[in-house]
Amino acid sequence: MTDTDMNRGRGRGRDRDRDRKPKQYARLTHPLVRENGVLRRAGWDEALDRAAAGFARATEAHGPDAFGMFSCARSTNEMNYVAQKFTRVVMGTNNVDSCNRTCHAPSVAGLSAAFGSGGGTSSYQEVEDTDLIMMWGSNARFAHPIFFQHVLKGIHNGARMYAVDPRRTSTAEWADRWLGLNVGTDIPLAHAVGREIIHAGLANTAFVERATSGYAEYAAEVEPWTLAVAEQVTGVPAEAIRELAHAYATAERAQLCWTLGITEHHNATDNVRALINLSLLTGHVGRYGSGCQPLRGQNNVQGGGDMGAIPDKLPGFQDLLEPRTRAKFEASWNTVIQPRIGLNLTKMLDAIERGTLRAVYCIGENPAQSEADCEHTIARLGSLDHLVVQDIFLTKTAELADVVLPASAAWCETDGTATNSERRVQRVRKAVTAPGEARDDIAIICDLAARLGHDWKYAGSEEVWNELRALSPDHFGMTYERLEELQGIQWPCPSEDRVEPPFLHGRLWEKDPERRGRAAPFGPVKHSPPVDVLDELYPIRMTTGRRLDSYNTGVQSSGFASPLRRGEYIELSPEDAARYGVTAGEDVTISSRRGAVTAPVWIDPGLRAGLAFMTMHFPDEVDTNQLTIEATCPIAGTAEYKATAIRIDKLAVA
Repeated sequence: MTDTDMNRGRGRGRDRDRDRKPKQYARLTHPLVRENGVLRRAGWDEALDRAAAGFARATEAHGPDAFGMFSCARSTNEMNYVAQKFTRVVMGTNNVDSCNRTCHAPSVAGLSAAFGSGGGTSSYQEVEDTDLIMMWGSNARFAHPIFFQHVLKGIHNGARMYAVDPRRTSTAEWADRWLGLNVGTDIPLAHAVGREIIHAGLANTAFVERATSGYAEYAAEVEPWTLAVAEQVTGVPAEAIRELAHAYATAERAQLCWTLGITEHHNATDNVRALINLSLLTGHVGRYGSGCQPLRGQNNVQGGGDMGAIPDKLPGFQDLLEPRTRAKFEASWNTVIQPRIGLNLTKMLDAIERGTLRAVYCIGENPAQSEADCEHTIARLGSLDHLVVQDIFLTKTAELADVVLPASAAWCETDGTATNSERRVQRVRKAVTAPGEARDDIAIICDLAARLGHDWKYAGSEEVWNELRALSPDHFGMTYERLEELQGIQWPCPSEDRVEPPFLHGRLWEKDPERRGRAAPFGPVKHSPPVDVLDELYPIRMTTGRRLDSYNTGVQSSGFASPLRRGEYIELSPEDAARYGVTAGEDVTISSRRGAVTAPVWIDPGLRAGLAFMTMHFPDEVDTNQLTIEATCPIAGTAEYKATAIRIDKLAVA
């Protein structure tokens, strides 16, 4: 935390922090079942029998698509593989998803559309060796601190960094230049950068002509976005846009990094395509030091998707709709896989409301507090015929369940693997025994499968991994022995005797058309302003994000003290604090078109007038997601957490 961060919000608010204690969650150590509306302790056999019977009733009465699986981005690859297999084989549906939907599903969709693969194209080492780092919509210093250590090494090695973000964040303070754009104007800014590159004669025309398609349509789409027009819409000075365009286009190597500031919008996939277009225009992809890097926030959100815990892909990111691919999995699993894409998390919640999805198996997720417009989500979950939650804490979602199954903590109480943002698969080793009656996730899933007619036996996580390796060419070469020997391997790794380059899509630079393969298409996209419109009643734009000291909805991090933690605040610019006559530490009401919460004020000079900031880390004290809007990306299903219209009201004096 910088001196500026430490001084922000000074006033009586810091003193009252000592009295504001976040809720601490007790570890689940035994199964629970609901009886007469109350959760009570139960034995494992009773809990598993009830869980399985509820799933069977729902599917027997309403068909397999009445079931949905919420899988866990914090658990191992092996658990996610078995969870999606349970969904497809035991329950007979493709309705499986994870919190990838809440954050980086648009990155996967955008990267897949451009390159045929949903992973980031570069390694972390390349950030240290690049010449320019464009950090777009990412406060990586707080939200991705491990990755940011590589960024700092890159800066130390001479790389320039540009930060594009509505807030002057702690990350932006390390940048050569900060471009503070208006929330929801990423596409106009990207288009203006692209237009300037084209008009300045800086496009990599040889790469564009050889390796891409759709350039003419893209050039026509960006043509109206002159520097002057973009300045008017984005709020970024024209000369700053020009500087960024020239710096990115002329750099020998450049890394374009983004995170939730790009993906948590109603047009998120279009945002991602707009950034990828810049990499195609300049040839900053497919070679060492140049690439596109979406920063994944949870330890295995990349791996969850890679393992097939998504509704449209089988493990190894293989096409569910391709008959030969399905046939391979059907032969291995001795089943028939539905030849249609399942429901993602957003669509599953809609289906619950319609009454077509009746039972949910939720492993390690907390949608009651993580989803936008959370009161609506809670009402939906409460209407289910059957909800089973498998977790390490009694979360707010677990409190709604019919059956609660206590699981092991994936990062220290089980064996397996996890995959990070750079596609690196690494071993996870059991260090301690789970407390009480808590059990390994995979063992629980297999016990449920047995009660539903599928007798699965795995001697351990390595046996699960080897089954996955046999089905996924990208993972075939990653034996546990090699993962340990090499301290992790990036996919793709199709061979057991070699390791591929750390970057993807080098084929695009091949001169031979056959070796070059499919051209990477430009994605012409149009600007679409935030759905939640600012007006006289709701004049302030609230955006959301993370802080360094806390994690997601706080279930895991709230139990540990931190000298940085200060609870939830509404962060306002000095101008807005003066406008509303509020001081640091003063409680105010924050209202949107969906709900209202009360929180103290924090004054942040890094915010511009008209922009406010909150997090989702303390929902038991201040439930920020009562304010956010459910407007979602039609391609990826991710909600617009980053652009809520709010107002601030002083509390009435008693």
